[in-house]
Amino acid sequence: MSGNGTLRTRGAGISMTKEEIDLFLSAERTCRVATIGGDGSPHVAPLWFVWDGAFLWLNSVVRSRRWTDLQKDPRIAVVVDGGEQFTDLRGVEVRGTAVSVGDVPRGSRPEVMARTVEDELLRGVELSFARKYAGRDEFTTDGRHAWLRVIPHSVRSWDFGKIRRSR
Repeated sequence: MSGNGTLRTRGAGISMTKEEIDLFLSAERTCRVATIGGDGSPHVAPLWFVWDGAFLWLNSVVRSRRWTDLQKDPRIAVVVDGGEQFTDLRGVEVRGTAVSVGDVPRGSRPEVMARTVEDELLRGVELSFARKYAGRDEFTTDGRHAWLRVIPHSVRSWDFGKIRRSR
């Protein structure tokens, strides 16, 4: 969503609807996360994610370059794309701000994990993550990762399969 709450599109004829974006982001497994390094250069790396219909959730290693970059400059761009043939190409780009949520690293304060509103929120995110990537109903913390919530400022989408349908 942009600042005024609307979806921004690359081209009206090939953009996805909100429902199509939700389905696409729920099904895809890998995103590419772009951050800005201390010297101003971009850093892009793949990562698993969860989409809750409003925010992207990233489970990031806290000693990664991505984490370090985002502590200095929280601006982030994330691309999720798929498709093999030209008319199968689809994707979503989210630009926004990354905010850490919960313990850093996650599980570093087990006595607090059951008490905060943030941790209650994260339980749902972690359950979705565990189901999506491990096929189970339990998320295990490893003491190296923490959660980033991407607050979208703009969402752009494309579905090249709509090119032939719109002609």
